[in-house]
Amino acid sequence: MIFAYEAVNESGAPIVGELEAIDQKDALRSLFDRGLTVVNISVIGKPVSSIGAKASRQDLLLSLHEMSTLLESGVSISETLDAQTGANYPQDLKVKYQVMADEIRKGGSFSAALEAAQFDLPDYLPQLVKAGELTGDLGESLREGVNQFEYDLRTQEDLRGALIYPAVLVVSGIAAVLLIFVFVVPKFAPLVSGSNDLPFLSSMVLSAGLWFNDNIFLFLGGSILVVGLLRWASGQPAYKGMLVNAAFRFPVVGGWLNDSDVASWTSLMATLLKAKVSLLQALDLARDSVMSNKRKTLLSQVERDIRAGQGLADSLEKARCLTESGYNLIRSGERTGRLPEMMTSVAKLYQGAAKTRMNRMMSLIEPIAILLIGGVIGVIILGVILAITSVNEVVV
Repeated sequence: MIFAYEAVNESGAPIVGELEAIDQKDALRSLFDRGLTVVNISVIGKPVSSIGAKASRQDLLLSLHEMSTLLESGVSISETLDAQTGANYPQDLKVKYQVMADEIRKGGSFSAALEAAQFDLPDYLPQLVKAGELTGDLGESLREGVNQFEYDLRTQEDLRGALIYPAVLVVSGIAAVLLIFVFVVPKFAPLVSGSNDLPFLSSMVLSAGLWFNDNIFLFLGGSILVVGLLRWASGQPAYKGMLVNAAFRFPVVGGWLNDSDVASWTSLMATLLKAKVSLLQALDLARDSVMSNKRKTLLSQVERDIRAGQGLADSLEKARCLTESGYNLIRSGERTGRLPEMMTSVAKLYQGAAKTRMNRMMSLIEPIAILLIGGVIGVIILGVILAITSVNEVVV
């Protein structure tokens, strides 16, 4: 990529030029190595595809990584935002960075500019930015928040990826059953329609197949309605909470969700504490990231116990939120003043456990789905075969 830049050298003289680099980060690094302070940088000949395109969360994550890199490198906030507005991002993302730049020029703070831009960010990231402004480590605090944001997105992608194969199996199985009902059962039904001595299984299969063919549009309409209602319910906090809480009670899935939930909470707690966010504020922010309503209630009790003067490890142990090793690590962190580091260790333990449980769950889901689908299809075929053999017996 070719970048056009405006910079100032060590003697203060302005320099304008062009530079070839892999990406904007690489271009800025090259200019810094040459002793230049970048004032503005932009891509020459931006691809047309970026115009009018809508930014994904991955685009947002990439831009935040680049912004935190610039701030950590000592580039001023105004210069950083100018570089972001000139970068090759989707148009709606560039507009939001322009809003930030305008807010900074009006004298607003970085956190206020971030809020004015209305990025689709998790609640903890603006709080980390505010903590970074108070401590003077804006770049480092933003980096911690971006890393946590990346972890959250990666966890969601892992979940989606893990469910793709079972979903394909289920959809294929349903399609196979429907095809049998549409093309196979109607051809055999007239052959056995005169028999009064059909096996119960055969009668059920043939009746279901004939009903489906007679009411296919009713079935499709009902299916679409059910899917629409499920999608609507998944977007409602109350119904979504009920579904999530039900999933936590499943034998294998519940253990995986539990470990993932604790891993996410402890990782966010470590990030917030590293950014010098107070313990009570960190608990309040991290609690919102928890999926389980039961755990949210327990963490609220933990927060009340800490306000009453108890330690974090003792409060968590009283609420039974973690394992013994987790309590010991957190208690050690409280005694040595290294609570963020110990929280990170606890997060890694639960992340490893969650990954192990997910692999175990996937190793069970795939054969179970195959057995269920094969069993349903086998029952249908068996019903058809029994119907044919019973008619042949009557004829003989």
